[in-house]
Amino acid sequence: MSQLPREQLKVAAERAILVKVILPGVYFDEHDPFRELQALAETAGARVVGQLIQRRRKPRGRTYLGKGKVEELTQLAEMTEATLIIFDNDLSPAQIRELEEATSRKIIDRSELILDIFANRATTHMAKIQVEIAQLEYTYPRLRAMWDHLGQIVGGAPVGIGTRGPGEQQIEIDRRLVQRRLRLLKSELNDLQDRKFREVQQRNLDHYTVGLVGYTNAGKSTFFNQVTAGGAFSHDKLFATLSTRIERWELGGGNHVMLSDTVGFIHNLPHHLIASFRSTLEETVHAQLLIILIDAADPNAEMHLRTVVSTLDEIGAVDQPRIIALNKIDLLERNTDVMLWLNRHPESVPISAASGQGIEELSQRVFGHLLGGVREVVVSIPLTDGKTLDFLEKRTEVLDRQYPTGKAELRVRMGRRHVDLLLARGAQFTLDGMPPMDVITKLWPNPPSVETQRTPPHAEY
Repeated sequence: MSQLPREQLKVAAERAILVKVILPGVYFDEHDPFRELQALAETAGARVVGQLIQRRRKPRGRTYLGKGKVEELTQLAEMTEATLIIFDNDLSPAQIRELEEATSRKIIDRSELILDIFANRATTHMAKIQVEIAQLEYTYPRLRAMWDHLGQIVGGAPVGIGTRGPGEQQIEIDRRLVQRRLRLLKSELNDLQDRKFREVQQRNLDHYTVGLVGYTNAGKSTFFNQVTAGGAFSHDKLFATLSTRIERWELGGGNHVMLSDTVGFIHNLPHHLIASFRSTLEETVHAQLLIILIDAADPNAEMHLRTVVSTLDEIGAVDQPRIIALNKIDLLERNTDVMLWLNRHPESVPISAASGQGIEELSQRVFGHLLGGVREVVVSIPLTDGKTLDFLEKRTEVLDRQYPTGKAELRVRMGRRHVDLLLARGAQFTLDGMPPMDVITKLWPNPPSVETQRTPPHAEY
C-alpha cells in the first residue's frame, strides 16, 4: 500500500492493529485479551482494525513474535490498511526496528502508548513537566535508536500516537541537549515537589485527609463529584484524571475530611511514569485514610484490586488503614455477585457513585476513622490558649465548662484524632488531670482502624 507521509497522519485517523504475545505466568484476560489494550488505543485516538495474538514460551529475540506471525502481521496490516501496530508488550529498540522493517508500519509498545495518553491529557504545569521527563527518559532513547529507519519508512516529523507531547521536539536534538533539558526539568520538578510536600504536611495538620485511589476508569471522579462540591473531570475513558484535585467532604455534624482524587492505576504502569508522578501521588502516600474504589461490575475487578494494592506498596502508601468501596453495584446483574465480593472482602462497602447508593454507609466508615473512637474526657488548658479553646468549641462536643483560676476545664466528647491534632499543634493540656499520652494509652490503646485488610501478594504480579 502507498504510505502517507508521517506529517499527514492524524491521530484520529490512525488505523491500528493490536498485538499480544502471551507468555507463561503472565496475567491476561482469557475472555477478552485485548479489552484493556483496545481501550487504551481508543483513548489515544486510534481506530482498531485488527488483532493478532500468539502464545510463546519466550519472546523471539529479534522480533518478539515468531517469524511466521511476523509474516501474518504484515499481511494483516496490508489487508486492513493499518498505519500503526500496537504491542501489548514492552519491546526493545532493536525489536521495534526489526518489526518496522518487516511490516513497513510504525510500531509502538504498551508503555509508549500509555506515555502518549498522558502527554495528551496533561494540562497542569506539573503534569506537563512530569510527562516530559518520562518521555525523555523512556520514549526518546527508543525512538532515537531507530529514528533513521522511521524516517525512511514514513518520512517527515514525528506526529501521531507514541510521539506526541512536550518530549516530541527532542527527537532530533543532540543527546547532550536532551540531558541538559532533563536536568532543568528535574530541578524544576524537585522545587515543585518540595512545595507540594509542605502543602500536604500542613493539610494533614489542619484536616483529616482521605486519598481516593483505584484502577483507571473505576469511577473515582464520579464518586468525587458525588460527595464533594465536585469539579473533577469525569469521563468514561482511561486516565480521565491526571492531576490531583482536593475538596471538602462534609460528613455531617460540622465534621469534614479533605478528599483527594488523583491519577488512576493500571497494570504494568511504566516505572518512569510512576517515578515522575511521585509528587502527584504525594497526596496518596501521606493521606491518613485510603479508599480503594473498585469497579465491581468489571470482570477483571480482582486483578484491578491486586494492581492497586501492588502500586500502593510500590509508592510507599502502606501505613494507612484502607477501605474497599465496591462501585457500580447498580450494573451487576445478580445480587449474588455482591455477596461473593463481601465473602472475599467482608469489610468492603457496596456503593454506586452514579446514583449515591451506599454513600451514607461509606461516610459513616470514614467518620469512624476521623474521630478514632469517641470518649468523654475533661480537657484542662490555660485560659490564654485561645486557639485550643476555639478548636475544642468547634471540633468537639462540649458538655460542660468550668473556669478555675487561670484555666479552662471543658468536659467534652472527643476522639483520638482530636488529641493527635492538639499534640501536633504543640498545645499544652491535660486529660482527666493526667498527661495526654498516659490517657491515650488507657482510652485508645490501639490506633483507630475500621478496615486495615491488605490483599495478599499474588503470583501474577
